[in-house]
Amino acid sequence: MSGSKVLLVTGGSRGIGAEVVRGAVTRGWRVAFSYVSNAAAAEAVVHEVTQKGGEAFAAQADIGSEADILRLFEAVDGRFGRLDGLVNNAGIVGAKAQVSDMSAERLERMMRVNVVGSILCAREAVRRMSATNGGHGGAIVNLSSVAATLGSPGEYVDYAASKGAIDTFTIGLAREVAAEGIRVNAVRPGLIDTEIHASGGQPDRLERLRGLIPMKREGRADEIAAAVLWLLSDEASYTTGALLDIGGGR
Repeated sequence: MSGSKVLLVTGGSRGIGAEVVRGAVTRGWRVAFSYVSNAAAAEAVVHEVTQKGGEAFAAQADIGSEADILRLFEAVDGRFGRLDGLVNNAGIVGAKAQVSDMSAERLERMMRVNVVGSILCAREAVRRMSATNGGHGGAIVNLSSVAATLGSPGEYVDYAASKGAIDTFTIGLAREVAAEGIRVNAVRPGLIDTEIHASGGQPDRLERLRGLIPMKREGRADEIAAAVLWLLSDEASYTTGALLDIGGGR
């Protein structure tokens, strides 16, 4: 496994991130992933994949903190000595609210984690992967959302706006580093069965909204992970700057 490619997944202890970790290990990647506070969930994922013969480790990091991001990448350097892929999965959503009721603190935290944190992680990845800097090239996949196209009125316009920023960042960075051997793409999930709805104070959101989906069901985390893993793979070698919608038709 020492010659295998190395992937870093932010927010890899649960949901889509954990499915990306599992799938990447199955495909032969060595994987590092971050978590914010749930060490037990992170260690459970590490135990699961190592029991199957894979190699992975978890590191605590708040993606809203540049210092934590730097420590995270240093941990990857120390453990694996290279980086070939980054999945910017870590993100937050606030409680359902209208813009007129949103505080500056909420907005600043939303943008700091979802936008600034993702850009800083991409910065560190580019520094390591760029062929211009002696790297091996690589791939970055950002997790956006169909909310970027819908706006999420009356729920979380701030979250939708943060994902709109990720879309623009994806396109710009893809064009900036294409000649350096780095591909940059984004996946835009729709209504997916993960814990994010409950964390935003809407545990019934799937039941309320699935009827609006043309396929009449919510998506699964592994369905999103499959798209992420394809974009990381050599099968997507001519794909960069793409925004891939996976929302059951919505």
